[in-house]
Amino acid sequence: MNVLAERTEQCPYCGESIDLLIDPSGMQQNYIEDCQVCCQPIIIDVTVTHEGEISLFLLQENE
Repeated sequence: MNVLAERTEQCPYCGESIDLLIDPSGMQQNYIEDCQVCCQPIIIDVTVTHEGEISLFLLQENE
């Protein structure tokens, strides 16, 4: 059973804090999720190292 990791990041559109649930079982992930505040589409790029460290990059859809 995989445990999801919760992260709080800033929306690249409105700058508000948003909560994200990350599945650390995949080494490289890329998906789109709408901001919980301004509803803009955010590209979320996730990298998980072999040690389990999570790196997140949030981009506007048009970047």
